[in-house]
Amino acid sequence: MIQVFITDDHPIVLEGIKNLLSTRDEIVLAGIFQNSKDTLEALANDLPDLLLLDINLPDISGIELTKQIRDTYPELKIIVLSVHNEKAVIGSVLQNGANGYVLKNSIGDEIIQAIHQVLDGITYMCRQTREIYHNQDSNGLDTIPKITRREKEILQLVTEGYTSSQIAEKLFISPHTVETHRKNLMEKFDVNNMTAIIKYATEFKLL
Repeated sequence: MIQVFITDDHPIVLEGIKNLLSTRDEIVLAGIFQNSKDTLEALANDLPDLLLLDINLPDISGIELTKQIRDTYPELKIIVLSVHNEKAVIGSVLQNGANGYVLKNSIGDEIIQAIHQVLDGITYMCRQTREIYHNQDSNGLDTIPKITRREKEILQLVTEGYTSSQIAEKLFISPHTVETHRKNLMEKFDVNNMTAIIKYATEFKLL
């Protein structure tokens, strides 16, 4: 029997997955959780074969949770379920250790196929995800940039309308240091203005 945990805080999604898995004799739903805290506590007591993980959780990002789980339980297979079809999100999920990525609007058969292929050691992406991820002509970032605590502070203040001089005064650093951080952010996001960075940061829930 394949033991499966689900972490997702959307009741309609949960009901749909429960109904789907209940039709399979080889799969048993061993636990349902709505946040990362409960998931990690459950994993410490009972390790399933596979975790179906929502990327948008109420406490931390599913991407961060994937990394934490992968570091602690390298043998656990993780399939991320998501509404995000951006290449950067897909790339970051896979980079942080997920074994599969399935969009929530995929048909049920794809989720079952994903479970079996991932357990066979194959990295699985649903059809829509494969098309997005492997499209060489697609615009945008390949992964979500990692930003430092200080960069996040400065980005938040820029979003609130503060100038570099005001940010420097507020954070007790020099205006030159603020400008250096702004330049680093633009390099990380591969854009030439802060407006584009704020758009990405909001979209990827970095703020």
